[in-house]
Amino acid sequence: MSKKEITVALAGNPNSGKTTVFNNLTGARQHVGNWPGVTVEKKEGFCNFQKHRIRVVDLPGVYSLTAYSLDEIIARDFVVDEKPDVVVDIVDASNLERNLYLTVQLLEMRANLVIGLNMMDVAESRGHRIDVKALSSLLGAPAVPMVAASNRGTAELLETIYGVATGGIPVSAINLRYGHDVEAEITKLEKLISGNSLAGSYSPRWLAVKLLEDDREIIKKIGQA
Repeated sequence: MSKKEITVALAGNPNSGKTTVFNNLTGARQHVGNWPGVTVEKKEGFCNFQKHRIRVVDLPGVYSLTAYSLDEIIARDFVVDEKPDVVVDIVDASNLERNLYLTVQLLEMRANLVIGLNMMDVAESRGHRIDVKALSSLLGAPAVPMVAASNRGTAELLETIYGVATGGIPVSAINLRYGHDVEAEITKLEKLISGNSLAGSYSPRWLAVKLLEDDREIIKKIGQA
């Protein structure tokens, strides 16, 4: 990439340690405002790495991107409309199954994803052993073990962000399969959606999944396109 600024969106469940990661990355170089048109707090910060300025946007903490709440709509719209160079999903490693629901949704959106496996110390204290390489391979996105509370893993996270943004670390988006019956319906909807103007901004497959979920925001967007 030729540009010298890298935009990073920080996503994650509430209480995953996302804000601590944001503070570790940006230090005092932060700005707090509101998202346009709403009173939800928006935090941005900056850091420098390898002669690049890295802009870090702290998205609202959410459990999913199903657009049932204003926070979910804000987070989802930023990923889709602003197209950040990298999306970092901060995951509580001690509650992996619950946290990976958001990860799966980000993968379906074809985001350039980096997984920050935070709270590894808590996971280990509970007897959980996570094969980080295997997890990265299964999800098609690099995972970085972290303990944000003691600033462990921040340097490795920055290196990974830079590698993904500049193409040095590949992100191979996986296709999640939902079984024969659901996949048949997804295929039908993809064909119908392919001619819609939204297909240029959103993955047709992701749109099809959202329609099957009866996602009111996506239904409205498709109707307006």
